[in-house]
Amino acid sequence: MMRRALALFALLIATLGVTAQAREVSTRTWTDAAGVVWTETTTVETENDGADRLVGSAAPAMPGIARFGPFVVLDGRHAALVDATDGASPARFAAMLRAYPGIQVLEMVDCPGTLDDNANLRLGRMIRARAIATEVPPGGSVRSGAVELFLAGADRHAAPDADFGVHAWEDDAGRGPGDYPANAPVNRAYVDYYRAMGMSEAQAAAFYALTNSAPNARVRWLHTSDIARFVAID
Repeated sequence: MMRRALALFALLIATLGVTAQAREVSTRTWTDAAGVVWTETTTVETENDGADRLVGSAAPAMPGIARFGPFVVLDGRHAALVDATDGASPARFAAMLRAYPGIQVLEMVDCPGTLDDNANLRLGRMIRARAIATEVPPGGSVRSGAVELFLAGADRHAAPDADFGVHAWEDDAGRGPGDYPANAPVNRAYVDYYRAMGMSEAQAAAFYALTNSAPNARVRWLHTSDIARFVAID
């Protein structure tokens, strides 16, 4: 399933339900724990007829030793996710691990989401199967389908000020979770995924409901403490 609206930043919308009415460009700069300075530019456009919002996020320049699609290898133990995932991302992730089998941590500094939810859920299971940890540094932003990848970490680390943006998925025909029965395979796939990431049945259902509390064209912002209600975060 495609998540057409991948993310919105807190400085563009302060609460769930605010809709942009024009083209806005914002830039933010921060320094991570390793002293690397990041600069990110985001453009948000909304069509006047109320069509789906399109959000473009420029992946920040990331120093590294190799690039595999949205993944950058930082060193023999660390990789970073720096762009949206797509249908090719599971294969690129596998190729990265073949080339660098010692990777143990996936850093998530600025992650806009996914263009292919089915592939994204496969990717999350791959992360989990390899017992790779996920880490969001101070100022980090994890949005849309990237939240599922954060949950995949065998160990999860997130700064208290990390932002997590969630919203409902939407397919190419404009259908969303509410257009199918709760136990339909398309909905059950997410609950089963959350179960595989360590949630109880009740937690998985509640988290899925939380992500769907914002329609696809909008975003609900969560903090590390909100995610920690459902999974362990160091």
